[in-house]
Amino acid sequence: MSTTEEPVALAGVDPASGLTEQQVRQRVAAGQSNDVPARASRSVGEIIRANVFTRFNAIIGVLFAIILVIGPIQDGLFGVIIVINTLIGIVQEVRAKRTLERLAIVGEAKPTVRRDGRAVEVSPHQVVLDDVIEIGPGDKIVVDGLVLTAEALEVDESLLTGESDPVVKQPGDEVMSGSFVVAGTGAYQATKVGRQAYAARLAEEASKFTLVSSELRSGIDKILRIITWMIVPIGALTIYSQLADNKDVPDAIRRMVAALVPMVPEGLVLLTSIAFAVGVVRLGRRQCLVQELPAIEGLARVNVVCADKTGTLTENGMRLAEVRPLDGHSPADIAAALAGLASADPRPNASLQAIAEAHPDGTTWQVSAIAPFSSARKWSGASFHADGDWVLGAPDVLLAPGSAVRAEAEQTGAQGLRVLLLGRASCAVDEAAAPGVVTPVALVVLEQKVRPDAKDTLDFFAAQNVAVKVISGDNAVSVGAVAASLQLAGADRPVDARTLPEGKEALADPVDNGVVFGRVTPTQKRDMVGALQSRGHTVAMTGDGVNDVLALKDADIGVAMGAGSPATRAVAQIVLLDNKFATLPYVVAEGRRVIGNIERVANLFLTKTVYSVLLAVLVIIAQVPYPFYPRHSTLLNAFTIGIPAFFLALAPNKERARSGFVARVMRLAVPAGAIAAVATFTSYLLAMGDASATQAQRSTAAVVTLFLVAFWVLAVIARPYVWWKAALLLSMAAGFAFAVLIPFGQRFFDIDPNHSPTLLLSFVVAGVGMLLIELSWWMDGWLRQEKERVGLPAD
Repeated sequence: MSTTEEPVALAGVDPASGLTEQQVRQRVAAGQSNDVPARASRSVGEIIRANVFTRFNAIIGVLFAIILVIGPIQDGLFGVIIVINTLIGIVQEVRAKRTLERLAIVGEAKPTVRRDGRAVEVSPHQVVLDDVIEIGPGDKIVVDGLVLTAEALEVDESLLTGESDPVVKQPGDEVMSGSFVVAGTGAYQATKVGRQAYAARLAEEASKFTLVSSELRSGIDKILRIITWMIVPIGALTIYSQLADNKDVPDAIRRMVAALVPMVPEGLVLLTSIAFAVGVVRLGRRQCLVQELPAIEGLARVNVVCADKTGTLTENGMRLAEVRPLDGHSPADIAAALAGLASADPRPNASLQAIAEAHPDGTTWQVSAIAPFSSARKWSGASFHADGDWVLGAPDVLLAPGSAVRAEAEQTGAQGLRVLLLGRASCAVDEAAAPGVVTPVALVVLEQKVRPDAKDTLDFFAAQNVAVKVISGDNAVSVGAVAASLQLAGADRPVDARTLPEGKEALADPVDNGVVFGRVTPTQKRDMVGALQSRGHTVAMTGDGVNDVLALKDADIGVAMGAGSPATRAVAQIVLLDNKFATLPYVVAEGRRVIGNIERVANLFLTKTVYSVLLAVLVIIAQVPYPFYPRHSTLLNAFTIGIPAFFLALAPNKERARSGFVARVMRLAVPAGAIAAVATFTSYLLAMGDASATQAQRSTAAVVTLFLVAFWVLAVIARPYVWWKAALLLSMAAGFAFAVLIPFGQRFFDIDPNHSPTLLLSFVVAGVGMLLIELSWWMDGWLRQEKERVGLPAD
């Protein structure tokens, strides 16, 4: 494709020099700037409102107000704790928001615009109407516009139209925001900016490419809806039962509040938000930009990682190692041709950059046409007026099978080197039949440096049962050699993607069974991701080049390198700003920590809700006073749920996230909560049968029973034990004992442990309850073949 003439620019703007600073200021003042936010983000005010004004906070707030009226103040401690927890949640989320915003600015793709005769980089929101924007391979079209110049310009509009073939753009053609350049260079003038641009009209509030689902959040929402429906009727009946026969109205109200408060799993949503927020901050310290919080969860579920060779297993840069002349061609002519090809492309890829560094003096050859490198065709080229037509590309693409030169290239590539063929084309490179018949001139050998941390990263994934698929556009044998040097299992059997069948269904078997794939086209990468997903895999795709965009978009989780093309960063959910593949294990580990710990915390809070609801039902049926005051509930919740939940929510956790969150949580919470409720009510009824015991001593028996059973639930959930978990459990037990045994604690919490018969009875009943919880947990693990979770050897 030859260079074309520029059409007349719009709005009287010189396309060569672009807008002046005065013209830019005028357009900004007129509201003609690209003011669509790059990604929706809640303001500080919205975060505060979301954390404060919840249905559960409203319930707790009303109950707290009632206690403030009737007293005593220690029965209102639950309200103070909720305020403190909410403040912690707000602080953590604001902290995470600021971390994300800081990283987003660092990782932002900045278009190059012409202003006052200079090419300058600006933020996307600083682009104004009529700006002249320069574009090249991998650049994202940030606003709608009209092409002014085009040098072999090809634009991929598949993210907008679904059409996978690149569209050749000529001066005068339109380009749409949301598309990206796959080959060639050019410039276009902004005709629609902000909310008038095409992509903005498609999705004004949320990016078209960021639709990550969250099983965890949807599961918690489902649980909360069920709980809300349960609380309303049971709460109403509890109020009636406590006020019907109790002539001491303030006492009845306090017991009613004590029954209702534990039913509300107020800390579940809070600790979920905190766990996600802390995860964002931790990853931010490792220069990892999480563009969506649910992406942390998604990566924790990943069991297949598809990675390109370049930029992941090897460094981005390359070095020209050797130029091997063929058939007696002159080294001087070869050097001139290589220099000409390197200087002809205004946006050279990594291979041409290495060649340009080895030929810094350039060439005097005059370019008549160019064909920039394309991942689909695997070659680039240039035609020179007096010096012929030259191509540089993959030997196994440019040469026929059986060629001795092709065999030599394969043998060299088997050493893990990148081998390109320099050849003469039989026609101009911009003709439809290009490159025609290629005459081999030289083999160009490039060295790629293997990342020093690549092996440790692959070893981590192997240990975590995460399969790694190396999917590259390079020669399959060369890619296999690099992967084999890192001891990736199966790398000794590389697959040439040109031999694979078409379509996701046909690809499923070979892609599932293979490990290393070479000569993969961008469309094939996308199909491979779909093929793996069709087999039930959760797939993460890493990439940095424009040829990775389609696969990144379709993968469950797209991971882009910070130094990659703007298009890859735009569609990825996670951006590794430090460009290190070795950062990915930390992201996976952080996701597993967040998801696993939220599940632990959910077990605690839902167990409390279950036993609170069932205990209230039993009290309603028996028509007896509720056993607790709010201060008792505060004491129990603090040492069996509240304090330990904060530590467990932020603890290390390496278990891969699994589907079925709601079912798994309910399998523990429902039986454990039922056992706790029945044990507590049994102890309370037996204590009420003892006429020598006071009401405070009867309540104390119920408190001790519920603490011991709930503490055992905590002990089960905390498994497997490490030193800090053992210390946490001992601290909680000591804290409760201290509160119950010292005189001040007994007066403050209205606890009387001085009646030996009822106290002994509470220990016996609690012991039975603890045994039943252990049996329930053990049987569930046995039936589901998860015996190792209870300390038994796995089959």
